[in-house]
Amino acid sequence: MQRAIASEMDVLMTEPEATLFLDFDGTITRRDATDAILEAFADPAWLEVEHAWLAGRIGSRECLRAQMALVSASTADVDALLDGIEVDPGLETLLDTCTVRGIPLHIISDGFDYCIRRILSRPDRGLLPRLASSQIVSSGLAPDPREGHWRTTFAEPQEPCEHNCATCKPAAMKRLAAGDLMVFVGDGLSDQHAAALADIVFAKDKLISFCESAGILYSPYHTLDDVARAVERMLPTLARLSGPSATRSRKVVPTA
Repeated sequence: MQRAIASEMDVLMTEPEATLFLDFDGTITRRDATDAILEAFADPAWLEVEHAWLAGRIGSRECLRAQMALVSASTADVDALLDGIEVDPGLETLLDTCTVRGIPLHIISDGFDYCIRRILSRPDRGLLPRLASSQIVSSGLAPDPREGHWRTTFAEPQEPCEHNCATCKPAAMKRLAAGDLMVFVGDGLSDQHAAALADIVFAKDKLISFCESAGILYSPYHTLDDVARAVERMLPTLARLSGPSATRSRKVVPTA
């Protein structure tokens, strides 16, 4: 795979043809919502399922289905927990940057739609209306008719991908990409296939370890404010690499 680091001094400032994809748990949020639910309300056997996933014996779809079957919690209990999960304050800055620059932004997550919408719809933040033009691609979660139980669904895609992911992030990225370049922001092992596909990767935590072991160029970040600033800086690079001559074989690290 060809890799390049382009200098933003070499190119003219024109609008890029890029789409930005955001993971949710641990990326938009400060804490993984699914892990928080499991830690608070699941039978301890959920950890055995987690170890099987980490070891590569099962995919994330099978993992999440089995883990959520071990949860016993009312809707009120889950809602109260989700309401305490913090959102990265830089999300609003990143949304502003993408809006001003005309860069489409979508959320792609192995996590659950119930958690995503609950967290983003808090009236004090008003984030969900700002994502009206964005797609949220995720797993499904809803209260089961049996009190205290939860039902999972996996529609992205209906048939499992080759890695049995809860959400096939590469498939969603290919479907939603509006330009020549895909920008991905993530933090965990469930982001590895998205990072492998993306042209530009922002990584933290476990995703950094994966990128380094896989030889994928990335830009480290701590908050989404960092990503917003980097998007502004990399616009000339994007302009150079987008367009008819761009190829998907080119990976870029945004300049600091």
